[in-house]
Amino acid sequence: MIRYSEEILNEVRQLNDIVDVISQYIHLKRSGRNFFGLCPFHNEKSPSFSVSPDKQIFHCFGCGVGGNVITFVSKIEGMNFIETVKMLAERANIQLPTLENNGDVQKEILKDKVYKVNEFTAEYYHQNLYDKTQAKIAQEYVKKRQLKNETLQSFKIGYSGKFDELYKELKKQGFEDQEILESGLVNKNDKGQYIDRYRNRLMFPICDVRGRVIAFGGRVLDDSKPKYINSPENVVYSKGRHLFGLNVAKRNDIRTLLIVEGYMDVISLHQRGITNVVASLGTALTEQQGWLLRKNTEQIVLSFDSDEAGIQAKLRALDVLQNMGCDLRILQMEGAKDPDEYVIKYGNARFKNLVDKALSVIEFKVKVLKKDLNLENVNDKIKFLNEIAKLISKVNNTIEKEIYIEKIAREYSISKEAIEAEVAKLKYKNVKSQRVLEKPKPIITHKKEDTNEISEDIKKRENTVISIILTGDLPVFNIIKQNITIEDFKYEVNRRIVKKLYEEFEKGNSNINAIIDSLEQEEQNQITSIMAEDYGIDNLEKAIDDVVKTYKIEKLENKKIEVRQQLNNITDSEQKKELEKELNNIVIMLAKIK
Repeated sequence: MIRYSEEILNEVRQLNDIVDVISQYIHLKRSGRNFFGLCPFHNEKSPSFSVSPDKQIFHCFGCGVGGNVITFVSKIEGMNFIETVKMLAERANIQLPTLENNGDVQKEILKDKVYKVNEFTAEYYHQNLYDKTQAKIAQEYVKKRQLKNETLQSFKIGYSGKFDELYKELKKQGFEDQEILESGLVNKNDKGQYIDRYRNRLMFPICDVRGRVIAFGGRVLDDSKPKYINSPENVVYSKGRHLFGLNVAKRNDIRTLLIVEGYMDVISLHQRGITNVVASLGTALTEQQGWLLRKNTEQIVLSFDSDEAGIQAKLRALDVLQNMGCDLRILQMEGAKDPDEYVIKYGNARFKNLVDKALSVIEFKVKVLKKDLNLENVNDKIKFLNEIAKLISKVNNTIEKEIYIEKIAREYSISKEAIEAEVAKLKYKNVKSQRVLEKPKPIITHKKEDTNEISEDIKKRENTVISIILTGDLPVFNIIKQNITIEDFKYEVNRRIVKKLYEEFEKGNSNINAIIDSLEQEEQNQITSIMAEDYGIDNLEKAIDDVVKTYKIEKLENKKIEVRQQLNNITDSEQKKELEKELNNIVIMLAKIK
Protein backbone atom coordinates (compact mmCIF):
# COMPACT_ATOMS: atom_id res chain seq x y z
CA MET A 1 0.00 0.00 0.00
CA ILE A 2 1.29 3.46 -0.89
CA ARG A 3 1.78 5.76 2.06
CA TYR A 4 2.82 9.25 2.94
CA SER A 5 5.64 9.74 5.43
CA GLU A 6 4.78 9.16 9.08
CA GLU A 7 5.45 12.86 9.81
CA ILE A 8 2.74 13.88 7.33
CA LEU A 9 0.28 11.27 8.58
CA ASN A 10 0.86 12.38 12.18
CA GLU A 11 0.15 15.96 11.20
CA VAL A 12 -3.08 14.89 9.44
CA ARG A 13 -4.21 12.95 12.52
CA GLN A 14 -3.25 15.69 15.00
CA LEU A 15 -5.02 18.47 13.07
CA ASN A 16 -8.20 16.41 12.62
CA ASP A 17 -9.48 15.85 16.12
CA ILE A 18 -11.56 12.67 16.07
CA VAL A 19 -14.42 14.18 18.11
CA ASP A 20 -14.69 17.18 15.75
CA VAL A 21 -14.62 14.98 12.64
CA ILE A 22 -17.10 12.36 13.85
CA SER A 23 -19.44 15.10 15.16
CA GLN A 24 -19.96 16.13 11.53
CA TYR A 25 -21.64 12.78 10.92
CA ILE A 26 -23.34 11.78 14.17
CA HIS A 27 -24.55 13.53 17.31
CA LEU A 28 -22.12 12.91 20.19
CA LYS A 29 -22.76 13.50 23.87
CA ARG A 30 -20.05 13.60 26.54
CA SER A 31 -20.16 10.96 29.26
CA GLY A 32 -17.17 11.05 31.58
CA ARG A 33 -13.94 11.29 29.61
CA ASN A 34 -15.49 9.98 26.37
CA PHE A 35 -18.26 10.85 23.94
CA PHE A 36 -21.11 8.53 22.94
CA GLY A 37 -23.58 8.39 20.06
CA LEU A 38 -25.60 6.03 17.88
CA CYS A 39 -23.31 3.85 15.78
CA PRO A 40 -23.41 4.76 12.06
CA PHE A 41 -22.33 1.25 11.07
CA HIS A 42 -25.27 -0.69 12.49
CA ASN A 43 -28.83 0.09 13.57
CA GLU A 44 -29.21 0.70 17.30
CA LYS A 45 -31.52 2.62 19.63
CA SER A 46 -29.16 3.06 22.60
CA PRO A 47 -25.78 4.74 22.06
CA SER A 48 -22.92 2.21 22.20
CA PHE A 49 -20.54 4.09 19.88
CA SER A 50 -17.68 5.54 21.97
CA VAL A 51 -15.17 8.20 20.92
CA SER A 52 -12.08 8.87 23.04
CA PRO A 53 -10.56 12.37 22.68
CA ASP A 54 -7.58 11.29 24.80
CA LYS A 55 -6.67 8.24 22.72
CA GLN A 56 -8.11 9.61 19.44
CA ILE A 57 -9.94 6.37 18.70
CA PHE A 58 -13.55 5.21 18.29
CA HIS A 59 -15.07 1.87 19.20
CA CYS A 60 -18.61 0.52 19.07
CA PHE A 61 -19.45 -1.85 21.89
CA GLY A 62 -22.46 -3.01 19.87
CA CYS A 63 -21.02 -4.19 16.53
CA GLY A 64 -17.33 -4.16 17.53
CA VAL A 65 -16.05 -1.82 14.80
CA GLY A 66 -13.21 0.52 15.77
CA GLY A 67 -10.24 2.53 14.59
CA ASN A 68 -8.89 6.07 14.43
CA VAL A 69 -9.99 9.18 12.54
CA ILE A 70 -8.64 7.86 9.22
CA THR A 71 -10.47 4.55 9.69
CA PHE A 72 -13.75 6.30 10.47
CA VAL A 73 -13.71 8.65 7.48
CA SER A 74 -12.57 5.85 5.17
CA LYS A 75 -15.47 3.60 6.26
CA ILE A 76 -18.21 6.21 6.29
CA GLU A 77 -17.19 7.90 3.02
CA GLY A 78 -16.33 4.62 1.27
CA MET A 79 -12.85 5.88 0.35
CA ASN A 80 -9.45 4.20 0.29
CA PHE A 81 -6.55 5.22 2.55
CA ILE A 82 -4.99 7.74 0.17
CA GLU A 83 -8.33 9.41 -0.65
CA THR A 84 -9.10 9.68 3.06
CA VAL A 85 -5.74 11.24 3.91
CA LYS A 86 -6.20 13.74 1.06
CA MET A 87 -9.67 14.68 2.32
CA LEU A 88 -8.50 15.14 5.92
CA ALA A 89 -5.41 17.05 4.78
CA GLU A 90 -7.60 19.44 2.80
CA ARG A 91 -9.87 19.87 5.84
CA ALA A 92 -6.84 20.87 7.93
CA ASN A 93 -5.19 22.97 5.16
CA ILE A 94 -2.19 20.65 4.99
CA GLN A 95 -0.18 20.65 1.76
CA LEU A 96 0.54 17.02 0.87
CA PRO A 97 3.78 16.10 -0.93
CA THR A 98 3.79 14.13 -4.17
CA LEU A 99 3.85 10.39 -3.59
CA GLU A 100 6.67 8.27 -4.94
CA ASN A 101 5.77 6.47 -8.14
CA ASN A 102 4.89 2.77 -7.94
CA GLY A 103 2.16 0.42 -9.20
CA ASP A 104 -0.51 1.67 -6.81
CA VAL A 105 0.25 5.32 -7.47
CA GLN A 106 -0.61 4.74 -11.14
CA LYS A 107 -4.26 4.54 -10.12
CA GLU A 108 -4.00 7.89 -8.32
CA ILE A 109 -2.33 9.43 -11.39
CA LEU A 110 -5.14 8.02 -13.59
CA LYS A 111 -7.74 9.55 -11.27
CA ASP A 112 -6.07 12.96 -11.48
CA LYS A 113 -6.10 12.66 -15.28
CA VAL A 114 -9.79 11.72 -15.35
CA TYR A 115 -10.60 14.76 -13.21
CA LYS A 116 -8.78 16.89 -15.80
CA VAL A 117 -10.64 15.16 -18.68
CA ASN A 118 -13.95 15.90 -16.95
CA GLU A 119 -13.01 19.50 -16.19
CA PHE A 120 -12.06 20.18 -19.80
CA THR A 121 -15.20 18.43 -21.07
CA ALA A 122 -17.52 20.44 -18.82
CA GLU A 123 -16.06 23.68 -20.13
CA TYR A 124 -16.06 22.40 -23.74
CA TYR A 125 -19.74 21.40 -23.59
CA HIS A 126 -20.63 24.68 -21.86
CA GLN A 127 -19.03 26.72 -24.63
CA ASN A 128 -20.78 24.52 -27.23
CA LEU A 129 -24.14 25.64 -25.84
CA TYR A 130 -23.43 29.20 -27.04
CA ASP A 131 -22.68 28.08 -30.62
CA LYS A 132 -25.72 29.38 -32.54
CA THR A 133 -25.19 27.18 -35.59
CA GLN A 134 -24.58 23.86 -33.83
CA ALA A 135 -26.57 24.12 -30.58
CA LYS A 136 -29.79 25.72 -31.83
CA ILE A 137 -32.00 22.86 -30.56
CA ALA A 138 -30.36 23.04 -27.10
CA GLN A 139 -30.77 26.81 -26.97
CA GLU A 140 -34.46 26.46 -27.79
CA TYR A 141 -34.92 23.98 -24.96
CA VAL A 142 -33.08 26.26 -22.51
CA LYS A 143 -35.26 29.18 -23.61
CA LYS A 144 -38.43 27.09 -23.16
CA ARG A 145 -37.35 26.17 -19.61
CA GLN A 146 -36.62 29.88 -18.98
CA LEU A 147 -33.08 29.18 -17.76
CA LYS A 148 -31.09 32.38 -17.32
CA ASN A 149 -27.47 32.75 -18.38
CA GLU A 150 -26.44 33.06 -14.72
CA THR A 151 -28.00 29.64 -14.02
CA LEU A 152 -26.34 28.06 -17.07
CA GLN A 153 -22.97 29.28 -15.83
CA SER A 154 -23.55 28.34 -12.20
CA PHE A 155 -24.27 24.71 -13.13
CA LYS A 156 -21.99 24.73 -16.21
CA ILE A 157 -24.86 23.42 -18.35
CA GLY A 158 -23.68 22.51 -21.85
CA TYR A 159 -24.38 20.79 -25.15
CA SER A 160 -22.80 17.68 -26.68
CA GLY A 161 -22.33 17.59 -30.44
CA LYS A 162 -22.01 14.76 -32.95
CA PHE A 163 -20.24 11.40 -33.26
CA ASP A 164 -16.62 11.92 -32.07
CA GLU A 165 -16.23 15.68 -31.64
CA LEU A 166 -15.32 15.45 -27.96
CA TYR A 167 -12.87 12.58 -28.50
CA LYS A 168 -10.97 14.60 -31.13
CA GLU A 169 -10.83 17.64 -28.82
CA LEU A 170 -9.54 15.56 -25.91
CA LYS A 171 -6.82 14.07 -28.12
CA LYS A 172 -5.82 17.58 -29.16
CA GLN A 173 -5.42 18.41 -25.46
CA GLY A 174 -2.92 15.54 -25.12
CA PHE A 175 -5.07 13.06 -23.18
CA GLU A 176 -4.32 9.36 -23.67
CA ASP A 177 -6.98 6.89 -24.84
CA GLN A 178 -6.92 5.05 -21.49
CA GLU A 179 -7.70 8.28 -19.61
CA ILE A 180 -10.48 9.21 -22.04
CA LEU A 181 -12.12 5.76 -21.93
CA GLU A 182 -11.87 5.60 -18.13
CA SER A 183 -13.86 8.84 -17.87
CA GLY A 184 -16.83 7.13 -19.52
CA LEU A 185 -17.24 10.06 -21.92
CA VAL A 186 -16.14 8.03 -24.94
CA ASN A 187 -16.81 4.42 -25.99
CA LYS A 188 -14.77 2.18 -28.30
CA ASN A 189 -16.84 0.03 -30.68
CA ASP A 190 -16.07 -3.39 -32.22
CA LYS A 191 -14.48 -1.72 -35.23
CA GLY A 192 -12.01 0.12 -33.01
CA GLN A 193 -13.71 3.49 -33.51
CA TYR A 194 -13.92 5.99 -30.66
CA ILE A 195 -17.45 7.41 -30.32
CA ASP A 196 -18.68 10.06 -27.88
CA ARG A 197 -21.13 8.63 -25.32
CA TYR A 198 -23.18 11.86 -25.37
CA ARG A 199 -24.41 13.15 -28.70
CA ASN A 200 -26.94 15.94 -29.28
CA ARG A 201 -27.88 16.22 -25.61
CA LEU A 202 -28.20 18.95 -23.00
CA MET A 203 -25.35 18.26 -20.58
CA PHE A 204 -25.30 18.53 -16.79
CA PRO A 205 -21.88 18.20 -15.15
CA ILE A 206 -22.07 16.33 -11.82
CA CYS A 207 -19.68 17.64 -9.18
CA ASP A 208 -18.56 16.30 -5.83
CA VAL A 209 -18.95 18.42 -2.70
CA ARG A 210 -15.52 19.97 -3.38
CA GLY A 211 -16.65 21.17 -6.82
CA ARG A 212 -14.62 18.69 -8.89
CA VAL A 213 -16.42 17.41 -12.01
CA ILE A 214 -16.83 13.66 -11.51
CA ALA A 215 -19.51 12.67 -14.05
CA PHE A 216 -22.20 13.89 -16.47
CA GLY A 217 -25.90 13.52 -17.13
CA GLY A 218 -27.21 14.08 -20.64
CA ARG A 219 -30.86 14.89 -21.52
CA VAL A 220 -32.25 14.10 -24.94
CA LEU A 221 -33.54 17.07 -26.96
CA ASP A 222 -36.03 15.17 -29.12
CA ASP A 223 -38.36 12.21 -28.57
CA SER A 224 -35.67 9.51 -28.71
CA LYS A 225 -34.93 7.15 -25.83
CA PRO A 226 -33.49 6.98 -23.24
CA LYS A 227 -34.47 10.41 -21.97
CA TYR A 228 -31.36 10.62 -19.76
CA ILE A 229 -27.93 9.02 -20.05
CA ASN A 230 -25.62 9.14 -17.04
CA SER A 231 -21.90 8.46 -16.69
CA PRO A 232 -20.95 4.90 -15.72
CA GLU A 233 -19.18 4.44 -12.40
CA ASN A 234 -15.40 4.71 -12.67
CA VAL A 235 -12.27 5.63 -10.70
CA VAL A 236 -13.67 9.04 -9.68
CA TYR A 237 -17.42 8.44 -9.71
CA SER A 238 -19.75 6.31 -7.60
CA LYS A 239 -23.33 7.54 -7.91
CA GLY A 240 -24.31 6.36 -4.42
CA ARG A 241 -21.70 8.62 -2.80
CA HIS A 242 -22.68 12.01 -4.25
CA LEU A 243 -25.61 14.43 -4.51
CA PHE A 244 -26.30 16.63 -7.52
CA GLY A 245 -26.14 20.33 -6.71
CA LEU A 246 -24.58 20.06 -3.23
CA ASN A 247 -21.47 21.95 -4.36
CA VAL A 248 -23.70 24.83 -5.54
CA ALA A 249 -26.04 24.71 -2.52
CA LYS A 250 -23.04 25.00 -0.16
CA ARG A 251 -22.38 28.52 -1.43
CA ASN A 252 -25.41 29.59 0.64
CA ASP A 253 -26.83 28.79 4.07
CA ILE A 254 -27.84 25.12 4.10
CA ARG A 255 -29.06 24.52 7.63
CA THR A 256 -32.00 22.93 5.80
CA LEU A 257 -31.54 20.86 2.63
CA LEU A 258 -34.40 19.98 0.30
CA ILE A 259 -34.03 16.70 -1.62
CA VAL A 260 -35.78 16.50 -5.00
CA GLU A 261 -35.76 13.95 -7.81
CA GLY A 262 -33.84 15.27 -10.82
CA TYR A 263 -31.29 17.67 -12.28
CA MET A 264 -33.88 20.07 -13.69
CA ASP A 265 -35.77 20.19 -10.38
CA VAL A 266 -32.58 21.39 -8.65
CA ILE A 267 -31.68 23.86 -11.39
CA SER A 268 -35.17 25.37 -11.78
CA LEU A 269 -35.63 25.86 -8.04
CA HIS A 270 -32.16 27.35 -7.70
CA GLN A 271 -32.97 29.89 -10.40
CA ARG A 272 -36.15 30.84 -8.56
CA GLY A 273 -34.25 31.58 -5.36
CA ILE A 274 -34.60 28.16 -3.65
CA THR A 275 -30.90 27.44 -3.42
CA ASN A 276 -30.79 24.85 -0.61
CA VAL A 277 -31.76 21.98 -2.89
CA VAL A 278 -30.04 18.76 -4.08
CA ALA A 279 -30.97 15.54 -5.91
CA SER A 280 -29.90 11.92 -5.66
CA LEU A 281 -28.27 10.61 -8.82
CA GLY A 282 -30.77 8.28 -10.46
CA THR A 283 -30.78 5.86 -7.53
CA ALA A 284 -32.64 5.27 -4.29
CA LEU A 285 -31.04 7.31 -1.52
CA THR A 286 -28.03 5.44 -0.15
CA GLU A 287 -26.50 5.38 3.32
CA GLN A 288 -23.40 7.22 2.08
CA GLN A 289 -25.59 9.98 0.63
CA GLY A 290 -27.33 10.06 3.99
CA TRP A 291 -24.06 10.69 5.82
CA LEU A 292 -23.16 13.35 3.25
CA LEU A 293 -26.42 15.10 4.12
CA ARG A 294 -25.87 14.65 7.86
CA LYS A 295 -22.42 16.19 7.55
CA ASN A 296 -23.60 19.27 5.67
CA THR A 297 -26.97 20.18 7.16
CA GLU A 298 -29.12 20.13 10.29
CA GLN A 299 -32.51 19.47 8.74
CA ILE A 300 -33.47 17.32 5.73
CA VAL A 301 -36.74 17.81 3.84
CA LEU A 302 -37.74 15.09 1.37
CA SER A 303 -39.68 16.19 -1.69
CA PHE A 304 -40.27 13.44 -4.26
CA ASP A 305 -43.21 13.33 -6.67
CA SER A 306 -46.62 12.77 -5.09
CA ASP A 307 -47.46 9.69 -7.20
CA GLU A 308 -47.13 6.13 -5.84
CA ALA A 309 -43.51 5.82 -7.00
CA GLY A 310 -42.68 9.08 -5.22
CA ILE A 311 -44.30 7.90 -1.98
CA GLN A 312 -42.35 4.64 -2.09
CA ALA A 313 -39.14 6.59 -2.76
CA LYS A 314 -39.85 8.70 0.34
CA LEU A 315 -40.43 5.62 2.47
CA ARG A 316 -37.16 4.05 1.31
CA ALA A 317 -35.31 7.30 1.99
CA LEU A 318 -36.82 7.45 5.49
CA ASP A 319 -35.43 4.00 6.25
CA VAL A 320 -31.95 5.21 5.31
CA LEU A 321 -32.07 8.59 7.07
CA GLN A 322 -34.07 7.94 10.23
CA ASN A 323 -31.21 6.73 12.44
CA MET A 324 -28.70 9.40 11.43
CA GLY A 325 -29.56 12.04 14.01
CA CYS A 326 -31.02 14.56 11.55
CA ASP A 327 -34.22 16.53 11.88
CA LEU A 328 -36.08 14.76 9.09
CA ARG A 329 -39.24 16.18 7.45
CA ILE A 330 -41.44 15.27 4.45
CA LEU A 331 -42.84 17.91 2.12
CA GLN A 332 -46.51 17.56 1.18
CA MET A 333 -47.83 19.45 -1.84
CA GLU A 334 -51.26 19.88 -3.33
CA GLY A 335 -51.96 21.47 -6.69
CA ALA A 336 -48.58 20.60 -8.25
CA LYS A 337 -46.70 17.40 -9.11
CA ASP A 338 -43.25 18.70 -8.06
CA PRO A 339 -41.61 21.70 -6.29
CA ASP A 340 -40.69 23.44 -9.55
CA GLU A 341 -44.29 23.46 -10.74
CA TYR A 342 -45.48 24.57 -7.28
CA VAL A 343 -43.10 27.56 -7.20
CA ILE A 344 -44.16 28.62 -10.71
CA LYS A 345 -47.85 28.43 -9.73
CA TYR A 346 -47.79 29.85 -6.20
CA GLY A 347 -44.47 31.66 -5.73
CA ASN A 348 -41.44 31.35 -3.44
CA ALA A 349 -43.01 32.64 -0.24
CA ARG A 350 -45.81 30.08 -0.29
CA PHE A 351 -43.35 27.28 -1.11
CA LYS A 352 -41.01 28.26 1.75
CA ASN A 353 -44.03 28.29 4.08
CA LEU A 354 -44.82 24.77 2.84
CA VAL A 355 -41.25 23.67 3.67
CA ASP A 356 -41.59 25.14 7.18
CA LYS A 357 -44.76 23.08 7.68
CA ALA A 358 -43.27 19.82 6.36
CA LEU A 359 -44.50 16.71 8.16
CA SER A 360 -42.55 14.70 10.71
CA VAL A 361 -41.76 11.06 9.89
CA ILE A 362 -44.60 9.74 12.08
CA GLU A 363 -47.14 12.20 10.63
CA PHE A 364 -46.18 11.21 7.08
CA LYS A 365 -46.38 7.48 7.78
CA VAL A 366 -49.77 7.95 9.45
CA LYS A 367 -50.99 9.82 6.36
CA VAL A 368 -49.75 7.02 4.08
CA LEU A 369 -51.56 4.47 6.26
CA LYS A 370 -54.79 6.46 6.16
CA LYS A 371 -54.70 6.74 2.35
CA ASP A 372 -55.67 3.10 1.79
CA LEU A 373 -58.16 2.80 4.67
CA ASN A 374 -61.75 3.89 5.21
CA LEU A 375 -61.89 5.12 8.80
CA GLU A 376 -65.71 4.94 8.71
CA ASN A 377 -65.29 1.17 8.53
CA VAL A 378 -64.79 -0.44 11.96
CA ASN A 379 -62.26 -3.05 10.78
CA ASP A 380 -60.22 -0.43 8.92
CA LYS A 381 -60.22 1.87 11.95
CA ILE A 382 -58.99 -0.97 14.20
CA LYS A 383 -56.25 -1.77 11.69
CA PHE A 384 -55.35 1.94 11.57
CA LEU A 385 -55.09 2.12 15.37
CA ASN A 386 -52.90 -1.00 15.49
CA GLU A 387 -50.51 0.31 12.84
CA ILE A 388 -50.31 3.73 14.53
CA ALA A 389 -49.45 2.03 17.82
CA LYS A 390 -46.61 0.13 16.09
CA LEU A 391 -45.17 3.41 14.78
CA ILE A 392 -45.42 5.24 18.11
CA SER A 393 -43.99 2.32 20.09
CA LYS A 394 -40.70 2.81 18.20
CA VAL A 395 -40.38 6.45 19.39
CA ASN A 396 -37.92 6.59 22.30
CA ASN A 397 -38.44 10.20 23.39
CA THR A 398 -41.27 10.32 25.97
CA ILE A 399 -42.27 13.93 25.24
CA GLU A 400 -42.29 13.31 21.47
CA LYS A 401 -44.40 10.18 22.02
CA GLU A 402 -46.90 12.10 24.16
CA ILE A 403 -47.26 14.86 21.53
CA TYR A 404 -47.91 12.32 18.75
CA ILE A 405 -50.49 10.44 20.80
CA GLU A 406 -52.39 13.64 21.64
CA LYS A 407 -52.28 14.93 18.05
CA ILE A 408 -53.38 11.63 16.48
CA ALA A 409 -56.11 11.14 19.09
CA ARG A 410 -57.46 14.63 18.35
CA GLU A 411 -57.24 14.45 14.55
CA TYR A 412 -58.67 10.94 14.09
CA SER A 413 -61.18 10.81 16.96
CA ILE A 414 -59.45 7.96 18.76
CA SER A 415 -59.20 8.04 22.54
CA LYS A 416 -55.78 8.88 23.88
CA GLU A 417 -56.10 6.06 26.44
CA ALA A 418 -56.74 3.48 23.70
CA ILE A 419 -53.57 4.47 21.82
CA GLU A 420 -51.51 4.51 25.02
CA ALA A 421 -52.81 1.05 26.02
CA GLU A 422 -51.97 -0.45 22.63
CA VAL A 423 -48.49 1.12 22.63
CA ALA A 424 -47.83 -0.20 26.15
CA LYS A 425 -48.98 -3.67 25.10
CA LEU A 426 -46.59 -3.66 22.12
CA LYS A 427 -43.66 -2.45 24.22
CA TYR A 428 -44.27 -5.24 26.76
CA LYS A 429 -44.52 -7.78 23.94
CA ASN A 430 -41.25 -6.55 22.40
CA VAL A 431 -39.39 -6.71 25.73
CA LYS A 432 -40.69 -10.22 26.35
CA SER A 433 -39.66 -11.32 22.82
CA GLN A 434 -36.18 -9.91 23.29
CA ARG A 435 -35.78 -11.87 26.53
CA VAL A 436 -36.85 -15.09 24.82
CA LEU A 437 -34.51 -14.48 21.90
CA GLU A 438 -31.51 -13.50 24.00
CA LYS A 439 -28.72 -16.08 23.88
CA PRO A 440 -27.77 -17.49 27.26
CA LYS A 441 -24.49 -16.09 28.53
CA PRO A 442 -21.67 -18.61 28.14
CA ILE A 443 -20.39 -20.25 31.32
CA ILE A 444 -16.72 -19.37 31.55
CA THR A 445 -14.66 -22.41 32.41
CA HIS A 446 -10.96 -23.00 32.59
CA LYS A 447 -9.96 -24.93 29.51
CA LYS A 448 -6.86 -26.90 28.76
CA GLU A 449 -4.50 -25.05 26.47
CA ASP A 450 -4.37 -27.87 23.97
CA THR A 451 -8.06 -27.39 23.04
CA ASN A 452 -9.10 -25.32 20.04
CA GLU A 453 -11.32 -23.00 22.08
CA ILE A 454 -9.78 -20.12 24.00
CA SER A 455 -11.36 -19.35 27.35
CA GLU A 456 -12.57 -15.87 28.20
CA ASP A 457 -10.03 -15.80 31.03
CA ILE A 458 -7.15 -16.32 28.60
CA LYS A 459 -8.52 -13.67 26.21
CA LYS A 460 -8.87 -11.19 29.07
CA ARG A 461 -5.31 -11.90 30.23
CA GLU A 462 -3.96 -11.40 26.71
CA ASN A 463 -5.96 -8.19 26.34
CA THR A 464 -4.48 -6.95 29.62
CA VAL A 465 -0.93 -7.62 28.34
CA ILE A 466 -1.70 -5.73 25.12
CA SER A 467 -3.17 -2.82 27.11
CA ILE A 468 0.11 -2.65 29.10
CA ILE A 469 2.13 -2.59 25.86
CA LEU A 470 -0.15 0.17 24.54
CA THR A 471 1.01 2.52 27.28
CA GLY A 472 3.78 3.21 24.77
CA ASP A 473 6.54 2.87 27.39
CA LEU A 474 9.58 1.23 25.73
CA PRO A 475 11.16 -0.09 28.98
CA VAL A 476 7.80 -1.70 29.83
CA PHE A 477 7.69 -3.22 26.35
CA ASN A 478 11.17 -4.69 26.78
CA ILE A 479 10.14 -6.46 30.01
CA ILE A 480 7.03 -7.89 28.36
CA LYS A 481 8.89 -9.02 25.22
CA GLN A 482 11.65 -10.74 27.21
CA ASN A 483 9.13 -12.81 29.15
CA ILE A 484 6.14 -13.26 26.81
CA THR A 485 6.63 -14.47 23.23
CA ILE A 486 4.26 -14.01 20.29
CA GLU A 487 3.55 -17.76 20.42
CA ASP A 488 2.32 -17.41 24.02
CA PHE A 489 -0.78 -15.61 22.68
CA LYS A 490 -3.46 -18.21 21.95
CA TYR A 491 -6.15 -15.88 20.54
CA GLU A 492 -5.30 -15.54 16.83
CA VAL A 493 -6.20 -11.86 16.37
CA ASN A 494 -4.25 -10.96 19.52
CA ARG A 495 -1.24 -12.85 18.19
CA ARG A 496 -1.32 -10.81 14.98
CA ILE A 497 -1.64 -7.55 16.93
CA VAL A 498 1.25 -8.44 19.26
CA LYS A 499 3.44 -9.43 16.31
CA LYS A 500 2.86 -5.98 14.79
CA LEU A 501 3.40 -4.20 18.11
CA TYR A 502 6.66 -6.07 18.72
CA GLU A 503 7.90 -5.25 15.21
CA GLU A 504 7.05 -1.55 15.48
CA PHE A 505 8.35 -1.11 19.06
CA GLU A 506 11.62 -2.81 18.02
CA LYS A 507 12.00 -0.05 15.42
CA GLY A 508 11.38 2.54 18.14
CA ASN A 509 7.90 3.37 16.82
CA SER A 510 5.49 3.54 19.75
CA ASN A 511 2.92 5.78 18.00
CA ILE A 512 -0.23 3.71 18.56
CA ASN A 513 -2.38 5.66 16.08
CA ALA A 514 0.20 5.09 13.37
CA ILE A 515 0.25 1.37 14.19
CA ILE A 516 -3.57 1.27 14.00
CA ASP A 517 -3.38 2.55 10.41
CA SER A 518 -1.25 -0.46 9.44
CA LEU A 519 -3.66 -3.05 10.88
CA GLU A 520 -6.47 -4.90 9.11
CA GLN A 521 -10.03 -3.97 10.13
CA GLU A 522 -10.50 -7.03 12.39
CA GLU A 523 -7.29 -6.12 14.22
CA GLN A 524 -8.33 -2.46 14.49
CA ASN A 525 -11.65 -3.56 15.99
CA GLN A 526 -9.84 -5.69 18.57
CA ILE A 527 -7.15 -3.17 19.51
CA THR A 528 -9.68 -0.33 19.96
CA SER A 529 -11.84 -2.69 22.00
CA ILE A 530 -8.83 -3.22 24.30
CA MET A 531 -8.06 0.52 24.40
CA ALA A 532 -11.67 1.35 25.24
CA GLU A 533 -11.76 -1.11 28.14
CA ASP A 534 -10.73 -0.24 31.71
CA TYR A 535 -8.52 -3.04 33.06
CA GLY A 536 -8.27 -1.45 36.50
CA ILE A 537 -4.47 -1.11 36.43
CA ASP A 538 -3.62 1.26 39.28
CA ASN A 539 -0.04 0.08 39.72
CA LEU A 540 1.65 -0.58 36.37
CA GLU A 541 4.77 -2.14 37.89
CA LYS A 542 2.69 -4.63 39.90
CA ALA A 543 0.51 -5.39 36.87
CA ILE A 544 3.61 -6.23 34.80
CA ASP A 545 4.96 -8.45 37.59
CA ASP A 546 1.61 -10.24 37.84
CA VAL A 547 1.23 -11.03 34.13
CA VAL A 548 4.88 -12.07 33.72
CA LYS A 549 4.54 -14.31 36.78
CA THR A 550 1.32 -15.84 35.39
CA TYR A 551 2.96 -16.69 32.06
CA LYS A 552 6.05 -18.14 33.78
CA ILE A 553 3.90 -20.35 36.02
CA GLU A 554 1.80 -21.47 33.05
CA LYS A 555 4.87 -22.43 31.01
CA LEU A 556 6.38 -24.36 33.95
CA GLU A 557 3.09 -26.13 34.67
CA ASN A 558 2.81 -27.18 31.01
CA LYS A 559 6.43 -28.35 31.07
CA LYS A 560 5.76 -30.32 34.26
CA ILE A 561 2.82 -32.13 32.58
CA GLU A 562 4.98 -32.86 29.53
CA VAL A 563 7.86 -34.31 31.63
CA ARG A 564 5.48 -36.49 33.66
CA GLN A 565 3.99 -37.89 30.46
CA GLN A 566 7.49 -38.70 29.21
CA LEU A 567 8.31 -40.43 32.51
CA ASN A 568 5.28 -42.68 32.08
CA ASN A 569 6.38 -43.72 28.62
CA ILE A 570 10.09 -44.60 29.05
CA THR A 571 11.87 -47.54 30.67
CA ASP A 572 15.52 -46.50 30.26
CA SER A 573 16.82 -45.81 33.81
CA GLU A 574 19.36 -43.14 32.80
CA GLN A 575 16.77 -41.16 30.84
CA LYS A 576 14.36 -41.57 33.71
CA LYS A 577 16.89 -40.08 36.16
CA GLU A 578 17.41 -37.06 33.90
CA LEU A 579 13.69 -36.47 33.60
CA GLU A 580 13.16 -36.83 37.35
CA LYS A 581 15.93 -34.28 37.91
CA GLU A 582 14.28 -31.93 35.39
CA LEU A 583 10.90 -32.41 37.07
CA ASN A 584 12.40 -31.63 40.48
CA ASN A 585 13.96 -28.40 39.12
CA ILE A 586 10.59 -27.36 37.68
CA VAL A 587 8.88 -27.94 41.05
CA ILE A 588 11.58 -25.87 42.83
CA MET A 589 11.22 -23.02 40.29
CA LEU A 590 7.43 -23.07 40.66
CA ALA A 591 7.74 -22.91 44.44
CA LYS A 592 10.04 -19.86 44.17
CA ILE A 593 7.71 -18.01 41.81
CA LYS A 594 4.55 -18.80 43.74
